[in-house]
Amino acid sequence: MAFSTSDDDSQQRFALGFLFAIIALVVSAVVGTVVVQRGIARPAAAPATAPAPAAEVVAPAGTLDIAGNDVARVVVDGSVVKFYFASGRADLTPDAAPALADVVRAVKESDRRVVVSGFHDATGDAAANAELAKQRAQAVRDALVAAGAPEDRIELRKPELTQGDGNAAEARRVEVTLAAQ
Repeated sequence: MAFSTSDDDSQQRFALGFLFAIIALVVSAVVGTVVVQRGIARPAAAPATAPAPAAEVVAPAGTLDIAGNDVARVVVDGSVVKFYFASGRADLTPDAAPALADVVRAVKESDRRVVVSGFHDATGDAAANAELAKQRAQAVRDALVAAGAPEDRIELRKPELTQGDGNAAEARRVEVTLAAQ
């Protein structure tokens, strides 16, 4: 019994369709796992002394640079909150509100103060970068005050090493830490 070309084409289409369905299932399972893990990475009730460990909030679309790899975001790492900024920008992402609220709550419920330090990358004019780092730190300070932090318990401090570790995106950040009064 001989098979016709249309039977072969039909079998190939079925096999390809089946293969694509399996790939789609695997991709959706991986994406679903990542979404679930990020959704539960930060506990609902953070301790009063420090924000929740290792949670990341990524800004909505529109905060990418031309290359598409510069995302403004917030990372909570133990008692340090890192606000990352898009290149050349000093505005916070709206998704920073939960981290800001955690810092304000920790300050109000303890006898601690907030230290805000701005960093910058090594690309471009050094004086302009230093000014931008200062503007970013002031933006975080202003957001903390707007969220209810007592202004007299917020200290802007220039870090000893103002530039990052060579990673430009890592360098464009403001760190917020809690310190003893």
